[in-house]
Amino acid sequence: MGSVKNQAIAEDYAIYNGDCVEVAQQLADESVDYSVFSPPFASLYTYSNDEKDMGNVKSESEFFDHYRFLIKEQMRVMKPGGNISIHCMNLPTTKARDGFIGISDFRGDLIRAYQAEGFIYHSEVCIWKCPVLAMVRTHALGLLHNQIKKDSARSRMGLADYVVTMKKPGENANPVVGEFKYYCGETPPKGFIKQELNDGRVIYTPSDSNTSIDVWQKYASPIWDDINQTNTLNFREGRSSDDEKHICPLQLDVIERCLQLWTNQGDVVWTPFLGVGSEAYMAIKMGRKAIGSELKASYFDLAVRNIEQATKTQYEMFS
Repeated sequence: MGSVKNQAIAEDYAIYNGDCVEVAQQLADESVDYSVFSPPFASLYTYSNDEKDMGNVKSESEFFDHYRFLIKEQMRVMKPGGNISIHCMNLPTTKARDGFIGISDFRGDLIRAYQAEGFIYHSEVCIWKCPVLAMVRTHALGLLHNQIKKDSARSRMGLADYVVTMKKPGENANPVVGEFKYYCGETPPKGFIKQELNDGRVIYTPSDSNTSIDVWQKYASPIWDDINQTNTLNFREGRSSDDEKHICPLQLDVIERCLQLWTNQGDVVWTPFLGVGSEAYMAIKMGRKAIGSELKASYFDLAVRNIEQATKTQYEMFS
């Protein structure tokens, strides 16, 4: 695959250490059922000094100059009627970088970029995040209680996460069928029974056969307020102290819900920004197949280890 530096290929997955656009160019037309990922948040984090790193930019405008190459490939590679779920947030601006302290509508800019290439704005969910934890982590001026005493006009609310889902036009030839067999999250519907899986994760199963609608009513909420923010792949895998930390891995519960909603067992799930392998990890655990690409070698190496672990502890039940 051209500039790919390394790869790991097995029956259920194919992942590549290389640029996401160049890897995407080698994928077959209409070969992917579903895609879920966290893209770089423009210039908020710079993961490497590689010129192909989309986070290695000076501005949001420069980021989208790069990102549109990927969107074009996504339109080609996705099957008609297939969904792409993008984990994102609106971005805090800084005086040094942007000239003012405020918020950039990154979520909206992503939606408009996909619409410009022909995708349909299909769905979104807001994921609640604790503003106190955000304040401790970022020391954002607008979140400090001390700012209330000084000048509350400069105070603001915390920034939520979003999962924005865009759909490729056309009829889905492979309908996602079947009812929900379990609930994933911290506040299950009434009557669901806690069950610990063989990898230590917890899900909730219904006490009778007529409660799939209860799961759906929770998942259909425009706000998911019971996502455990610490339930990430890094947290669960117990890495050694010298392993590199990924700055913002997507919570496993979010990925699992998306896969329950929009995929069948055996579907091909693609993540162009593999990171430490969270989306591929959950896809394999749930009986799907995974394709991924990651530019940074240290993240790729950790993803390989995580994904290999997933093949050893697949779930016994699937949605």
